[in-house]
Amino acid sequence: MGRNEVDHMMEQKIILITGATGGIGKQTALSLAKMGATVVITGRSLAIGEAAVAEIKHASGNSKVDLLLGDLTSMKSIRALVEQFSARYQRLDVLINNAGTAAPSRMLTEDGVETNFAVNVLAPYLLTTLLMDRLNASPSARVITLMGGETPSVLRLDNLQGERSFDGLNSYSQSKLAMMALMVEYAARVQGGKVTINVCYPGQASTNMTRSVTPEMLPAPMRLVFPLFKLLTRFDNGVSAEKASRSSVYLAASPEVEGVNGKYFDTKSRPTEWPKTILDPKARQRVWETAEAIAKQAY
Repeated sequence: MGRNEVDHMMEQKIILITGATGGIGKQTALSLAKMGATVVITGRSLAIGEAAVAEIKHASGNSKVDLLLGDLTSMKSIRALVEQFSARYQRLDVLINNAGTAAPSRMLTEDGVETNFAVNVLAPYLLTTLLMDRLNASPSARVITLMGGETPSVLRLDNLQGERSFDGLNSYSQSKLAMMALMVEYAARVQGGKVTINVCYPGQASTNMTRSVTPEMLPAPMRLVFPLFKLLTRFDNGVSAEKASRSSVYLAASPEVEGVNGKYFDTKSRPTEWPKTILDPKARQRVWETAEAIAKQAY
């Protein structure tokens, strides 16, 4: 299928991207808007969100760009965001769970959930679940969730919310690994239906999150090279974020992944192996049950 055919197909699509007022999400929204899709972005700030919408509209020449406000640390806010979307749109063709956070220390949300787990695990689960009726209203819907950071060799099921220990970026990576386990399980549960669920790794990029990392969040040996880390994550006018957005754009738009479910894609948009630790059915079930139990408060 040629570029013009893909763009024509995308003109009919409605896409929701979380955390897309900056960074990788914003670049993803811009690329998909250039293809003609209706793009709905989420953010926490009205001013920043409106500025992002205006920029995406101008740069893409596409007026079909919308903004929804929501705080992904709050289940009440996520529920309100879903209600806003459902009031405006009858279906959802692509959900991109792009938003992520790396908390500097163990902090609890208003729901009593550890912040990394709330944003990186619970929010994608809640959004996918609460929007499932809109996803099923699409002839063929896609859910894409972004991995981030290093992949730990072991998923600590006894420490999903940092109950036993909290260790900076390692705790962030643990939450992302738990997200992967959750999405593998979710993909198995929707197998054979209208919705596909996949995960991609965007690679490193200069974003608000990476620029907010402090030396205390790094393992002790890495603190010596912290100035180099900050140099690598300096503001680069969106170049690294644009590159990192390519896997998300590919999974959202490519005809080649139509019907592909339960896969993990690398920075070059190629299917790659899942970390072995999350292929354990008991591990996946444990993360699923944890998210499900917490999420019942939002139903």
